[in-house]
Amino acid sequence: MRLRQAFAKERDAIRSRGGMVRMSDALRLGISRKTFYAMRDAGVLEQLSRGLFRLRDLPPLGSPDLVTVATRVPEGVICLVSALSFHELTTQVPHEVDVAIERGKKNPPRIDYPPVRVFKFSEAAFRQGIEVHKIDGLPIRIYSAEKTIADSFKFRNKVGMDVVLEALRLWRRRPRRDVESLLQHARHCRVERVVRPYLEALQ
Repeated sequence: MRLRQAFAKERDAIRSRGGMVRMSDALRLGISRKTFYAMRDAGVLEQLSRGLFRLRDLPPLGSPDLVTVATRVPEGVICLVSALSFHELTTQVPHEVDVAIERGKKNPPRIDYPPVRVFKFSEAAFRQGIEVHKIDGLPIRIYSAEKTIADSFKFRNKVGMDVVLEALRLWRRRPRRDVESLLQHARHCRVERVVRPYLEALQ
């Protein structure tokens, strides 16, 4: 207990940035490597993934996989099945976290856990439809529902057509939905001709 109390200043510094920290973050906060490892060994910090730690005394994360991937890949955007799940547009339980990165940018760091699928989007496709949602107190970049459905049509061979059509049906039942936004994103993804017949069949 004394050891935990000895880290009060360091814990406050880490908590000020959401409670999650990497070694590079700790060094910027003025926490030495020796102190950082001592906090880990004392159980003050728990390891979420390779190189990513969190204060153990914080409430459990509601979406640890999304938070871990978004923190490890800050330049990425949660997409496809993971985004469908966030928007409650699928009954599938994602076994991997789908994340998009901009084509031509450096590959994200290797993540040992959770399992991750990385998709490379063109600059135009990557930058459209990004929303920022607060999850477990942290800002997470996720594509909008309409953008995600359009992307799912584009990557239907990866996602599965049954998942895509279920998402479209669930989306159509919503009182607040933006058909024009969906079609606009479909045009940018070059799948408007694929999307329109299914959309019209559900009207």
